[in-house]
Amino acid sequence: MKAWEATVRKTQAAAKKRANTIFGTSYAVENELQDDDQEEDERHENGEVYHAERFLLNGDYYTGYWADNFPHGHGKYWWTDGCMYVGEWFRGKTMGKGTFSWPSGAMYEGNFKNGFMDGEGVYTGSNGNTYKGSWVMNLKHGYGVKEYANGDSYDGEWSHGVQEGQGKYQWNSGNYYVGEWKNGNVCGKGTMVWTNGNVYEGGWEDGLPKGEGTFKWSDGSFYVGNWSKDVKEQNGTYHPAGSLLEGTLEEWDPQEIFDVELRDCIVCPSEKVPIWPSQKKLAVWRSSNGGSDNSTSVKPRRLSVDGRLDASVDKDMGRMRLSDGAIDRIEGDESLVGLQMEGTSSRGSPLVLPKVVKRQGETICKGHRNYELMLNLQLGIRHSVGRPGPPPSLDLKPSAFDPKEKYWTKFPPEGSKNTPPHQSCEFKWKDYCPKVFRSLRMLFNVDPADYMLSICGNDALRELSSPGKSGSFFYLTNDDRYMIKTMKKAEVKVLLRMLNAYYNHVRAFENTLVTKYYGLHCVKLNGPAQKKVRFIIMGNLFCTEYMIQKRYDLKGSTFGRLTDKPESEIEATTTLKDLDLNFIFRLQKTWFQEFRRQVDRDCELLEQERIMDYSLLVGLHFTESANEEQTSPGAQTPVDNGSTETESVPRLSRADVDQLLLDPAGWASIKLGINMPARVERTERKGEGEFQLVGEPTGEYYDVVMFFGIIDILQDYDITKKLEHAYKSIQYDPNSISAVDPKQYSRRFRDYIFKVFAEDT
Repeated sequence: MKAWEATVRKTQAAAKKRANTIFGTSYAVENELQDDDQEEDERHENGEVYHAERFLLNGDYYTGYWADNFPHGHGKYWWTDGCMYVGEWFRGKTMGKGTFSWPSGAMYEGNFKNGFMDGEGVYTGSNGNTYKGSWVMNLKHGYGVKEYANGDSYDGEWSHGVQEGQGKYQWNSGNYYVGEWKNGNVCGKGTMVWTNGNVYEGGWEDGLPKGEGTFKWSDGSFYVGNWSKDVKEQNGTYHPAGSLLEGTLEEWDPQEIFDVELRDCIVCPSEKVPIWPSQKKLAVWRSSNGGSDNSTSVKPRRLSVDGRLDASVDKDMGRMRLSDGAIDRIEGDESLVGLQMEGTSSRGSPLVLPKVVKRQGETICKGHRNYELMLNLQLGIRHSVGRPGPPPSLDLKPSAFDPKEKYWTKFPPEGSKNTPPHQSCEFKWKDYCPKVFRSLRMLFNVDPADYMLSICGNDALRELSSPGKSGSFFYLTNDDRYMIKTMKKAEVKVLLRMLNAYYNHVRAFENTLVTKYYGLHCVKLNGPAQKKVRFIIMGNLFCTEYMIQKRYDLKGSTFGRLTDKPESEIEATTTLKDLDLNFIFRLQKTWFQEFRRQVDRDCELLEQERIMDYSLLVGLHFTESANEEQTSPGAQTPVDNGSTETESVPRLSRADVDQLLLDPAGWASIKLGINMPARVERTERKGEGEFQLVGEPTGEYYDVVMFFGIIDILQDYDITKKLEHAYKSIQYDPNSISAVDPKQYSRRFRDYIFKVFAEDT
């Protein structure tokens, strides 16, 4: 290996010397190197695998099997910074068995997938730490054993790079802990055993005893009580050895455990890795073997380790080079950009994505037809959330879910004892089951002050341009965190009926995909009409700092499930439907397994509550385009300065995604359906789209960040829907319509969702 590295360095030095000629440029050398490689490429047909040696223009070196300008098969790649990979490749991606080494002396030997350390493998750090076990996307995930350089060891479960689950940690002193871990620290139920024979068994939090626990001495005496690092919360009973009589607290101070026994029981921190295999770039450029007359004039382009182009090299946005080597010009709307990945199928037209997004909705300002209604809503929310009351509890009495548990409050313009004066008309305000929704907000980690500020602050709400299919109107808060929907009386009844089951469900499953509800209210306007407007406040699934470029509403039915807009009118805010979908969503294995489990759980709830017509709302942010300039983290996309309704949205590059995955704080922001890095594969339908619900995969992949959740969960299978089913079944295939029995709907929905979502293999 050292001899091979010496040869590489010698070759690079010679190339550098040749480049530094009296002409002051490496142009001739670059052309010579590229011409040699192009001549070799032209001798081989597309798809042919052959052995090649590449002295790349930036000083990198590759030797191994090659196909279509990609490492393909077994090969070695050596970067100028000293990193090296030896192993299997698949079209430019490290895939299969391999070894990646760092100049620091650190090394990983094991499985790779799509450029990531993924599967079973052994990592040896430069500090002497060794981990052997399971990996997912560069992070320890699953079962593994870590041996630390200082003699400590951990044997157990890992999650997203840190200890989580059941595990045993043994210190070099001989002390050991067996029990539960969370986020890399001792947390939960567990037992600590010291070499002197002392044992603590009980609760832990952040590496310290917390809650009920028992400390036993080797002589048989023990102390039982409540443990906390706060001395004021410590209390318990001391039992001397060989006696059933209770001792006094003065005979032993539990603070000794914190100050003495645990002083040396410190868990070794994780080592930091400066760069991961998925972050390394390959200096590869397209040869002229593309069959295009224009291909020889195209500049060299960098390629990421998994086969994506680094668009930061080619910044000519006026002319965009597609994967077949042809150069096309995007005519017309400059806010759209074609996206075609290098080395993938060129079937069909390039994917068109928006580069700017218009802010949704019309601001409700003075003079708007619903201005007073908005003021009423804000006054009511401020009153409901801000009024004093007992602290919320997650353990609720059955009476809290009683539909009769509601409160009316009058809001006269001049104000009253409990309400402030206001500029709106007189109205009444009703809270439905306020204790339940207060507990739901606590369960969903919603801060009351932030909640009020979002809805009732100085910034006005925005009304979406048109009501939904049900006739309901939708409003968005200015910060996009919450969506407010007007409701029919029948929908209110359904929610109140299922509220107890809904509450227990979201409390039991923190990864539930069903809509999060924060409040249910009613405004009754005074006057002859006595009009009532009912509101539900829910979370906005697409509240994110990144642009949602594609959004889909998926049910698994075909009747009426095609967007009636022409392609030229489809924008980033357009919600597409089942027959518009031309992707398969590929999730990493552990996420896909959790996704299947959670969809089953959520559908079982909805089926039990006789709910149908719900759908999975999916939003996609494409992380990187082969045809547009790659932006740095937090950079802004171009905006249409001619429109005040257009907002700038940050783009997420591949480097940002890598950083998100590698940073434990980044993992904390990733949940099922929220900020999920994934891949999508293009599909195409053969024949009439109406007869093929899911298209055929094309092998064309894109990296995305996904957002998804189950929405519209308040449609009961009532007599109206039964009549709709009977009527439409006469004219159309009964399996193609939305209005079907909840059991059948649940089965069809899951069958469809598990076809368009798949494991990323």
